[in-house]
Amino acid sequence: MSALTGTVAALLGIEDAGDLARVSARAEAIGRALPAPARLGLRAGAGTLDTLSRLATGHRLDDLDADRRDAFCALLTSREPAARLVETLKIPLLLAAGTELLPIPGAAGEPRPDAPLDCTPSGEWPACSTADAVVIGSGAGGAMAARTLARRGMSVVIMEEGRRFAVAEFRDRPPLDRFLDLYRDGGSSMALGRPPVLLPEGRAVGGTTVVNSGTCYRTPGRVLRRWAALGVPVEDFGGHLDEVEATLRVARQPVGPLGRNGLLALEGAERLGWRAAPLRRNAPDCVGSGQCAAGCPHNAKYGVHLNALPQACAAGARIVTRARAERILVERGVAVGVRAHRPDGTALEILTPRVVVAAGATQTPLLLRRSGLGGHPELGRGMAVHPATNVAGRFAEPVVSWSGVMQSVGIEELHGDGILIEATASPPGMSSFPLPGAGRSLRRELEDADRLAVLGAMIADAPSGRVHGARHRALVRYDLAGEDAARLRRALVAMGRILFAAGAAEVLTGLPRRPVARDEAELTHAVAMASAADLHLAGFHPTGTAKLGAGEARAPVDPSGRLRGVRGVHIADASVLPSCPEVNPQLTIMAMALRIAEGIE
Repeated sequence: MSALTGTVAALLGIEDAGDLARVSARAEAIGRALPAPARLGLRAGAGTLDTLSRLATGHRLDDLDADRRDAFCALLTSREPAARLVETLKIPLLLAAGTELLPIPGAAGEPRPDAPLDCTPSGEWPACSTADAVVIGSGAGGAMAARTLARRGMSVVIMEEGRRFAVAEFRDRPPLDRFLDLYRDGGSSMALGRPPVLLPEGRAVGGTTVVNSGTCYRTPGRVLRRWAALGVPVEDFGGHLDEVEATLRVARQPVGPLGRNGLLALEGAERLGWRAAPLRRNAPDCVGSGQCAAGCPHNAKYGVHLNALPQACAAGARIVTRARAERILVERGVAVGVRAHRPDGTALEILTPRVVVAAGATQTPLLLRRSGLGGHPELGRGMAVHPATNVAGRFAEPVVSWSGVMQSVGIEELHGDGILIEATASPPGMSSFPLPGAGRSLRRELEDADRLAVLGAMIADAPSGRVHGARHRALVRYDLAGEDAARLRRALVAMGRILFAAGAAEVLTGLPRRPVARDEAELTHAVAMASAADLHLAGFHPTGTAKLGAGEARAPVDPSGRLRGVRGVHIADASVLPSCPEVNPQLTIMAMALRIAEGIE
């Protein structure tokens, strides 16, 4: 803890003892929420800096005064690999500092009530039971599949690894605390590669729809035409999308709650003559609390926990929470049930002739392998992740990007080239944007964070990822294709142009070697000189690890959604999408799950 406290004081330039104690305690809490490798990495990194301090200064970090800490930080950031270590450690420390040192908006007014759901914790569920169908996963795909089957009169049980979260928690707890609970591994899941890609995955009743941005794009026609060429039935897909939009109450986001972050994006795009508009979202009555990624404190974002799941329960479906599906039970090539584990390690089994797997693109391949159903050579391969990066513009007047709609405006000028730009910001204490500097200079950046406007861009990527493993943790490998790295560079320059056009004095690039650009030429040069390893990336939409298609050799799942090689098992989540959908995929996943569930007999 002493090494961590010294690291917090040095890297964040915190001199006040009270602030230091609070931020250090928060950083320690973040560490406890992370999986063991990340937790050990955080402590080892802090210990390494402490050792380097003793070698360079003769003193531990927490024994140095502020001036000597700043001098030590300058030494670290001037040399590799110490500079890389500093940039890595800054991410969790900035999360801690943002939570403790920045104001968190309150939640005024009464929220929409929680929807009635038939949820039973796994500890209260019998060891053996039966159902007409078991759906594994309660997110976008699982919710639509469960509703469809339940409305046909089947007895349906939904297995969910996470728990149910109520709106009271979203109102009463800080965003970061909720974030650590709502995401697998505290939101630290990574795809290994160069560069590594953060892959946050929601884990709750409602899945990632509880924590996504609420952005709802229909599947582009060009994507559907490519899928049709692979033997994917898409003739009625428009009708399925219509039904999903009606379920989610999708509408254009009104301008009123956008916040200045979104308004600046619109202004910059307009001055460039680029196509831009408020996004279509499933957020009726949104008031712009900016906390979508940690659960809406108003229940205004209409995730499936507020529509498809309660509709499924109204038709008789039941949800078993905190039940991790371990194995699909198969006899003579036919599904006969599902075995799951409770948190205490005890098992429960639900006997059923129909299993719908909707565990997500990283977890579905693992479950199939654990079940002896992972023999198809393409299972787990060909994953797209929508690699995303962001930049920030510094303005003279406050922006307060976390006040307003979290993801508010879409800029589609470059979408034909596979680049989709969205004005998007995170609540205080949840942004992983790499503010430049270390020591007191980083503290000043944090104090001036309310003057930053933030844009993000995601690209339509090549299927460059692969999910390894069969046990409890996925090992994901993702190697950014050269063409995709070039597309991300174009996106960085484009976002900077928008911010400069809107009046930004400078752009923070997120590139460790050239973190600040003061004009478009300087930005273009900085981006051109950046290596792929310099790119700060996250992937929010992993897809395609159990592709659906007519070609048996290339697709583990047939055009009806049935897993090849076994009867009674269907896949109905992002895994089956044949390629990157090029837009935020919630509507696409739900429409595909609806189509698949309609064909289950």
